[in-house]
Amino acid sequence: MDTPFHWIAFIAFILFAVGLDLRVFHRKAHKINLRESLLWSAVWIGLAIIFGLWILRGFGQQHALEYFTGYIIEKALSVDNLFVFLVVFRMFAVPEEYQHRVLGYGILGALLMRAAMIAAGAALIERFDWILYVFGAFIIYAGIHMLFAREAKSHPENNFLVRYFSKHLRLTTDFRGQRFFVREAGERLATPLFLVLLIIEFTDVTFAVDSIPAIFGITRDPFIVFTSNVFAILGLRALYFLLAGVLDKLAYLKFALGSVLVFVGAKMIVDDWIHISVSVSLSIVMGMLAIAAVASLLLKPQRKSAAIKTT
Repeated sequence: MDTPFHWIAFIAFILFAVGLDLRVFHRKAHKINLRESLLWSAVWIGLAIIFGLWILRGFGQQHALEYFTGYIIEKALSVDNLFVFLVVFRMFAVPEEYQHRVLGYGILGALLMRAAMIAAGAALIERFDWILYVFGAFIIYAGIHMLFAREAKSHPENNFLVRYFSKHLRLTTDFRGQRFFVREAGERLATPLFLVLLIIEFTDVTFAVDSIPAIFGITRDPFIVFTSNVFAILGLRALYFLLAGVLDKLAYLKFALGSVLVFVGAKMIVDDWIHISVSVSLSIVMGMLAIAAVASLLLKPQRKSAAIKTT
């Protein structure tokens, strides 16, 4: 299934869909309400499911299971990004009607960067089989760190990236609508909205360092890795507006995500001796996430503000 036609057709469809979203349906800045976020969440999840069914029909159950497992893992891990988005938007007091534009262009940049990272990862795996053990060990480390790292109140204003760009970018003192750049007195200036966009892009890269190797633990097919990543990311904006009001209540999510990373990393390392089928992997991942969701709803502890990852 990894043919030039499939790549070109998929990328063309994604560019068309994102362009339609940004330039037609969300051309004018407005606050995204619950009804709209539900609708767009349903649209992107529906498209992801339809694509998975197309894989099932054309390429068989194994490829379809790999796609859906990769999609669910990436979707779950991307939820942690939402905590960072929430903190950044609050720190810069970004009006709600401008947040969708930032996330939209942030996702375009994320797609390009993740495509490059997936291509590099696939090339490394093809050339050096032992790199999978390195990926596995790194994912286990990331999972253990997520499980046992102490929650600390976030201070994004002290983040190196924020301080660097605030010092070196020529910024306006306030927002200028939903524009990233303006021209004043013959000089081109960036707005604080552009600074927010840069921070969103940087945080996505740091999260991708964990999530992309994790999907390679499920499948080594670059096309499945890329498409599952893309569909998970495309639904991230709608998911943010849908969950923004309840993110602080998902206190046990990080334990599920850490456990998922440890499981996938261990699977990569022991796969030559102990084979765990994709269907079993999917069941385990779904079970971990379900337990975390139920525990968060029933026990209702308070989650502290998310910290911006810098490494």
